[in-house]
Amino acid sequence: MTTTTARPGTAGSTEAAANVHPTAEPTSPAPVPPAATSGRRFRGAPLLRLISPLLLLGLWQVLSSAGVISERQLSSPRSVVAAAIELWGTGQLPDAIGVSLQRVLIGVGLGLAIGVVLALVSGFSRLGELALDPPLQMLRTVPFLGLVPLFILWFGIGEAPKVLLVALGVTFPLYLNLFAGIRGVDSKLVEAARTLGLRGFSLARHVVLPGALPQALVGLRLSLGVAWLSLIVAEQINADAGLGYIVMNAREFYRTDIVVMGLVVYALLGLATDALVRLLEGKALAWRQSFTPS
Repeated sequence: MTTTTARPGTAGSTEAAANVHPTAEPTSPAPVPPAATSGRRFRGAPLLRLISPLLLLGLWQVLSSAGVISERQLSSPRSVVAAAIELWGTGQLPDAIGVSLQRVLIGVGLGLAIGVVLALVSGFSRLGELALDPPLQMLRTVPFLGLVPLFILWFGIGEAPKVLLVALGVTFPLYLNLFAGIRGVDSKLVEAARTLGLRGFSLARHVVLPGALPQALVGLRLSLGVAWLSLIVAEQINADAGLGYIVMNAREFYRTDIVVMGLVVYALLGLATDALVRLLEGKALAWRQSFTPS
């Protein structure tokens, strides 16, 4: 019996090569994820975010210069900047910013501590939810600005009512979002963790709280926004320092430029705190695959 050997370049050699690696397929380069291409395309996104505010400022200045917007009703950006330079030079503006920041920091710290504790108790305990959630929901629906007279009666006209109003405004957004985040964790993840032996504190630490973190950070951003809103109201309570004090005095003397300047400073401080939370969110949630529009 004679055997035939396939020569290189013949059909037999091709079939033999195919029989050696029947599952081999030509490889192609891995596709680039859309998020990566989007990130390269919008690397200058922080600068692009400034375009619309600058356009609005330019339009505001043009309308003011043309007389469409009265300086008495709404001062132009140029007048607002001049007022800020004036107050900064006298030292009133930096002192006022320091006082307001101190009030916000204390109020936010107190409100976050209360909101986190209440959310953890209600989120991890059915009995805690039944005991705490109904009165909290009732109190949440009460306009907290209407509590100002009661706060004055209870705590006087010093720093206490101002700080407590900020803390009250901060508590509810964080409580609601953290509670929803805890209860919204995928039950399949919890069951999988339990099969691996995680129970109690370990389960909460490694599964539930990381799963609730995105929602909690959203609540933190909302809380900081409400904190500055609460401070504006709180600093109208017989204040003798702070941004609210400057705005109130300016209103008495019809200094619209200083009033607008104070509101702009409030807005810039709010944007700064929101940017800090966004930075924290980017670091803490780096593991999350989020949607990035093209």
